[in-house]
Amino acid sequence: MKPEDIQETAVNEAAPAETKPRRKSRHIAFWICMPLGVLQIMALVLFYLDLANGPLILLPVSIALVIGLVVSSILLVNKRMGFRLIPWGALVLSLGVVFSVAKPAVRPFPAVSAYAEQTSVLAIPDGKIQGVYSEDKKVEVYAGIPFAKPPVGELRWKAPQPVTPWEGIRDCSYFAPRSMQPKSNPIMDSLVDMYAEKGWHPNYRMNPQQNMSEDSLYLNVWKPAGTKENLPVLVFFHGGSLTSGSSATADYNGESMARQDVIMVTAAYRLGVFGYFAHEELEAESLAETGHATTGNYGLLDQVQALRWVHDNIAFFGGDPTKVTIAGESAGSSSVSALCVTPLAKLGGGKTLFQRAIGESSSLIVKRAPHTFRKLKEAKETGEKIMKEQWCKSIAELRQVPASTLVQTGYSNSGMTIDGYAIIEEPFDTYQRGENNESALLNGYNVKESDAFIVPQYLFDPTNKNNIRGRLVEMFDEKTADRIMELYRDRIEEDAFTSFNEILSVFWFIQPHDSWSKAALDRGEPVYRYQFTKENGFYGTYHSGEMIYCYGNIDRSIRPFAYDESDRALSKTMLGYWANFAKTGDPNGSGLPTWPTYVSGGEVMELGARVGLKADVYKGLYPIIEDYIDEQIEKENAEA
Repeated sequence: MKPEDIQETAVNEAAPAETKPRRKSRHIAFWICMPLGVLQIMALVLFYLDLANGPLILLPVSIALVIGLVVSSILLVNKRMGFRLIPWGALVLSLGVVFSVAKPAVRPFPAVSAYAEQTSVLAIPDGKIQGVYSEDKKVEVYAGIPFAKPPVGELRWKAPQPVTPWEGIRDCSYFAPRSMQPKSNPIMDSLVDMYAEKGWHPNYRMNPQQNMSEDSLYLNVWKPAGTKENLPVLVFFHGGSLTSGSSATADYNGESMARQDVIMVTAAYRLGVFGYFAHEELEAESLAETGHATTGNYGLLDQVQALRWVHDNIAFFGGDPTKVTIAGESAGSSSVSALCVTPLAKLGGGKTLFQRAIGESSSLIVKRAPHTFRKLKEAKETGEKIMKEQWCKSIAELRQVPASTLVQTGYSNSGMTIDGYAIIEEPFDTYQRGENNESALLNGYNVKESDAFIVPQYLFDPTNKNNIRGRLVEMFDEKTADRIMELYRDRIEEDAFTSFNEILSVFWFIQPHDSWSKAALDRGEPVYRYQFTKENGFYGTYHSGEMIYCYGNIDRSIRPFAYDESDRALSKTMLGYWANFAKTGDPNGSGLPTWPTYVSGGEVMELGARVGLKADVYKGLYPIIEDYIDEQIEKENAEA
């Protein structure tokens, strides 16, 4: 054998021994990195699927994909790097597909459950209906009852028309679809909830979304089981900036109210471009067909139609049409204040479609409403922009645009307007003339009303003592900003972030309720005014946080971690107040802390960890805001 052959053989025999350390270190790295990588991937999958909120089948699919990664990686551990990366690449692509389809299921909502026992058949003027019992059979629920013809086709942007009677028995065991509205982003919704919860509480029940349709003018009735007569009625209108929301949300489910011997009704109405679109052609069409040149308030007209239905039909459920209270939260409360001034709620002879009003966290009864209200000129200008956006030259053409296309318009329709028919003047002026419709008012607000709106806006640039004045100038003007800075000087130095949010809470929500309370007092009405102050593990005192309490639905929450016995005790108290007010116009009753009527400039009722009167801590800011509004009105009048 040649010397060079001996040398080559020695090298070849030595090679395996030299690669063993490398192979061993590679195996060690694999068994360290693999579990860490799998844990990170599973954490991402669990987090994303929780945020995406469905469907549940994607969870075991994702787990199976990760298991496939583990098995494939073990089988390919001794292969070249290119082969070992194949399972990872396949997993990334597969999870990409899974994540792209991860969204809530869409389906009809059952009024109680899919297995609820049906009630006996009930005959009402438009036909026969059959609802379902609550689980303990103490409440009857009739969901999805039509109160107007479907506002589709030629009836889009027309006043609601009376229902066409039906043959046979209508199944009322499921809620009707919610009104057309832009689809919400479940990821963003979940992130907002996490901010409210100040933590992550995963929920893999994958709660579905309610189905949606332009054909949505239906209402729901909860009544005590059995035969009872002359029961008081509470009609609730949901919030959502007049652009979103549903009459089937668990926070204001009517079962607990019905257990208080109050019939509760929740009604849908047209939203956004379908409910508050305005155009001169529609104005002229309305004038020619009805003698009323109305446009821009179709959602409000739907609410009036729902109240007419209640007036004509509620006796068949055991209700008294002369004991009706209207209630609403946020845009629903703005709607309540609009219903309090519309002449369409008057029946003649001093009678109205309702007698009492509850407003939670919004009001139009102020010299200049800060939201959910706009000038008719502005509404019509927006209508023209939508016509151009949809490449339409007439309302007839725009009525042909599919609802699924029109709902995606880039222009907001989130405000009622003075149309000379549904709303004839500034709502504040109607109160000054004593022409408002209610005879008793319960209204109030929460502590952190603006946080849910302000925090996302300034998420990456929070308010501090260096930028707060500039933001106040943007919101008001320099003179008003300086007055507010002086009033809040010490507070701003201590916590500018909270101070700014409070100022906007007062401007957008609280001062309008102060104005509404005073306007009603001037008419000689009993007024009951509250502030909700109960913190918890979820929305707490944020905008809408009070609803689950006053309608008695804490035990329906999908976040049981957020509430304890103190919350249930407060809910029992608030439910009692709301029910008593619906019965008599006075929230007081046996076993409840006394709630005195409000006196202008006086104390408000605190509903929180304690229940009792408290000072109105915002009184110093009211006159500053009122002066600002007066100056803006004076400036506009001078420019007109």
